[in-house]
Amino acid sequence: MNKNKTYSLKASKRELTGKKVKKIRAEGLIPASLYGSKKDPAIISVKRREFEKVFSEAGTSSLIDLSIDSDNSIKVLSQEPQNNPISGEAIHVDFYRIDMDNKIKTEIPLNVIGTSEAVEQLGGNLVKNKDSVDVECLPGDLVSEIDVDITVLKTFDVTIKISDLSIPKGIEVLNEPEDMIALVEEPRSEEELAELG
Repeated sequence: MNKNKTYSLKASKRELTGKKVKKIRAEGLIPASLYGSKKDPAIISVKRREFEKVFSEAGTSSLIDLSIDSDNSIKVLSQEPQNNPISGEAIHVDFYRIDMDNKIKTEIPLNVIGTSEAVEQLGGNLVKNKDSVDVECLPGDLVSEIDVDITVLKTFDVTIKISDLSIPKGIEVLNEPEDMIALVEEPRSEEELAELG
């Protein structure tokens, strides 16, 4: 869980909108919008390489210090960028301005750690029902991910639920405590595989 790392990103105000944003993208920039915290939205752009590097680590659940045209930085969360369906490159991204004194609702990704005996020794298949959890917390309490330790999955009878997670202080999980996160299914028999085939 990464709580203390600070991510920084520079942005510039942009004039071009609509179909003219192709020019921005051709210069290696991504058109972006900034909204939230009861302030007027702003249209900005960020350098593609810088954004992709920051987003690969920060994702949608870590605070980013965004400075626009050398102004003082503001705390934001990045939304999932829109990607070009062919090249996969980010073509637009929204940033949400964060008020550090108000709780926010967001998702925190789940990070599987460890190995399961039921998979390694019994040949079972790990089934993950959730990739993230819904949370509410103050922005300063956000973490980049929550670990799911699958070493407890020693047999096919054991499951990991939301209530089994180790949740950092200050974070309230909004999912049901009984919601299933992971389990190991028994390997299919040859007969079952033949029926599927």
